[in-house]
Amino acid sequence: MPAVPDPHDVYAATRPGRLGPVVRRFPARVYVPNSGDGTVDVIDPRTFRRLRRFQVGRQPQHVTPSWDLRTLWVGNNQDNSLTAIDPATGRPGRTVSVADPYNLYFTPNGRRAIVVAERLRRLDFRNPQTMRLRHSLSVPCAGVDHLDFSADGRSLLASCEFSGELVRVDVASERVTGLLRLRPGAMPQDVKLAPNGRVYYVADMAAAGVWVIDAARPRVVGFVPTGRGAHGLYVSRDSRYLYVSNRGGGSVSLVSFATRKVVATWRLPGGGSPDMGGVSADGKVLWLAGRYHAEVYAIDTGSGRLLARIRVGQGPHGLCVYPQPGRYSLGHTGVLR
Repeated sequence: MPAVPDPHDVYAATRPGRLGPVVRRFPARVYVPNSGDGTVDVIDPRTFRRLRRFQVGRQPQHVTPSWDLRTLWVGNNQDNSLTAIDPATGRPGRTVSVADPYNLYFTPNGRRAIVVAERLRRLDFRNPQTMRLRHSLSVPCAGVDHLDFSADGRSLLASCEFSGELVRVDVASERVTGLLRLRPGAMPQDVKLAPNGRVYYVADMAAAGVWVIDAARPRVVGFVPTGRGAHGLYVSRDSRYLYVSNRGGGSVSLVSFATRKVVATWRLPGGGSPDMGGVSADGKVLWLAGRYHAEVYAIDTGSGRLLARIRVGQGPHGLCVYPQPGRYSLGHTGVLR
């Protein structure tokens, strides 16, 4: 994997405006997969207007930047396919058949794509260019859906929503090396490594907060209450805060990495269902899909003020803000390092 520029901050390469040469000329866009109607909406983040809508496969879940940053992939869950988007034009291209692509990630060295096959209880390791299957890894838990990688890239931690567990996988050998059961009734969602690489944060919709998990071995070392339906996790461009979208509470909580405490909560005027999204390249706007309200939210990260509420298709889910700063993508809606 590429050398870490700062051993104390895995996100050091994602500071505001640090766009790499591959993405520098791509127009700034927000890509919104609408799970309910099989479409993707493309939004201009400067005007808050929708530029176009195009059809993809059934139940698109997330829009994911490829490891080399050249392509965006739409995971069409029920259609068993991935649709490529050219970020230079913002238009769809080829479609590739894969099984059950609920989510998509890439190993830190860029040698494998990992299709998260939620209903099949598998992590499918594939060729990152052709998406040809290399190895299917069955996981001993139900509802595997989100993951993140350790600072050294040697392991990953994945959440299993339906069984309330976390599974650890050795990346090189592609085998399960640990399993952690959370408290009864837990529904773990998004997973995010802390900037110092020492712990993971795991959102839990049922527990209304985030678990703090030792990155060295899977064990709980803390819990931070945030709000109902804690779901998506995003790191601020200065690596100081974790933005937690509370889907059931219509709010966003800011968790300080230094203190592991909530320092602010932003409530959406009139409510909403903030879900998955990402941070703008300059770090000034947090973009989130309104899963149950057919809308997208643009939130000022300096004040927490709602800048725009944009109508989109039905069931918007894992939207992608692109381009983003960073050297390579680990997947999901844009986890760059």
